[in-house]
Amino acid sequence: MSSLPKVWLAPAKINLFLHINSKREDGYHNLQTLFQLLDYYDELQFSMTNNGIISRTSGNEDIAPESDLIIRAAKLLQNITRTQLGCNISIVKRIPSGGGLGGGSSDAATTLVALNHIWNTGLNQQELMKLGLELGADVPIFIYAQSAWAEGVGEILSPIKMPNNHFLVVFVNEHIATSKIFSHKALTMSPMIGKISDFSELENTHNDCLQAAIEQTEEIRFALDHLNRCSNISGKARMSGTGSCVFAEFATQNDAMVALEKMPKKWMSFTAKAINTSPIFKWAVAKR
Repeated sequence: MSSLPKVWLAPAKINLFLHINSKREDGYHNLQTLFQLLDYYDELQFSMTNNGIISRTSGNEDIAPESDLIIRAAKLLQNITRTQLGCNISIVKRIPSGGGLGGGSSDAATTLVALNHIWNTGLNQQELMKLGLELGADVPIFIYAQSAWAEGVGEILSPIKMPNNHFLVVFVNEHIATSKIFSHKALTMSPMIGKISDFSELENTHNDCLQAAIEQTEEIRFALDHLNRCSNISGKARMSGTGSCVFAEFATQNDAMVALEKMPKKWMSFTAKAINTSPIFKWAVAKR
């Protein structure tokens, strides 16, 4: 195994569709979705310490340390493995928070994978995924480190190869709490459970959380309308996860860039390419 990265990358994801099948007794929801990873990243750096203290040295200043999934992930791994080691963590944050792109979950997953190597704590990928689920339903997909068909609460994963399409992603600068969407009266459910073999990206683009998210902020509807008016769009614009980011697919990067120039400047917009494997994949699956 090659030397560890100096900078660890945490990719964004989009949900190409999202069906909420049912609510579980534990408060979570059974769902089906297709997670598509993107080449748009937060950047994390870790330095090991011998004092057992976990410190965030830069980045995420607007989040209290006790609420930061990065710190929570590090402490969870530290506690479960009983390591006496600590670390200093810094992050360059690019993925917008509360936008349905999984940024916080991806940061937590990268933290678990990175520190498992840096601290030499010896957990395998399945053990890390189980640990990640304690932090949030989206954390396992980023430890799985592949674009995937997902079921259960999002932790039952099957790898799927998708085209390396280009996307324009628009964040309407509204943070939406997942808990508000799942408790909203406008949340719809799709009790019929499909199979991965039934999936067609162009036909299955529905997101059961869309109307509940729009009732949180109309900006989502406006952004979808803007994207759907792009003459070179492939398919239909849609929302990722529980919002508030929306996205559209384009045949080429140039097409996506042309559309980007037409987006209102009040929104944060960026282009990204679909990837099927995360940069941390080889570290997540490494035999210990």
